[in-house]
Amino acid sequence: MSKLAVPTTAETDPVDALIKSIRIPPRPSLLADLQRELASAEPAPAAIGRIIASDVGMSGALLKLANSSFYGGKRKAKSIDQAIIFLGINQVASLMTGLLARQAIPTDNAALASFWDISSRRAQAMVHLSRKLRIGEPDVAHTFGLFCDTGVPLLLDRFPGYADTLADCANEAVRPFTALEDERHSTNHAAIGCLLARNWGLSSDVSVAILHHHDYVVLEDGATDDAVRSLLALALLAENALQRYQGLAGATEWAKGGARAAAYLGLSDAEITDLLDELHDAFHAEH
Repeated sequence: MSKLAVPTTAETDPVDALIKSIRIPPRPSLLADLQRELASAEPAPAAIGRIIASDVGMSGALLKLANSSFYGGKRKAKSIDQAIIFLGINQVASLMTGLLARQAIPTDNAALASFWDISSRRAQAMVHLSRKLRIGEPDVAHTFGLFCDTGVPLLLDRFPGYADTLADCANEAVRPFTALEDERHSTNHAAIGCLLARNWGLSSDVSVAILHHHDYVVLEDGATDDAVRSLLALALLAENALQRYQGLAGATEWAKGGARAAAYLGLSDAEITDLLDELHDAFHAEH
């Protein structure tokens, strides 16, 4: 596990001081209300609906998202209550969590012009793959897909030179994406994203998967929970699809961990190609 997974608490520790200097947005109160209801013995759809309906802007955005081809299917919800009936409490809560993240996490840097578009497509792709391959829970896959890179905008906000680091990391063909981040900034976006996920009360599977989402050796580690390994494998496949959709020649991360992901998922090259074609068509249909 990364040395930053559980920061030390000594006041003199430079890493601890560094992490404290990075602004982690507080958990939105609306999300806290949703999580409180979801944690009850019998979460009530009506109560979830009332919490969401308390914010008109969020309600409208949620309905639009719930009715997209990736989530809504042929049935179109006309109200939050219908969206909950069609999609289920957990998927609606996951979509709502993503919308709140957009609102809370700063992405006004030029390097982040398409950050939420890419994150949303990754989340959509992971929902599709989770359902298609019948692996993991689609709502958890969605949440991870949205949050796995949330450390990036926080580090851009903290370090003036992080945009250059980000570009160099994306072109690193051999070492883990996070290696150069650690060298230059003594932390990385996976560790910071994990910290945000924990602070926001997201599931431990999501936060641990965020921490390790560039540590592809984890896919072969039998001591790691299958829920975490499933998220990492699905994310690699989704990232490959995103690279193709964006017209990029090479899928750098897939080259590093794709073989492990395919082996974990039990997929042949032909099956992977079919899945990538499906996602490519779905992305274009959604555009």
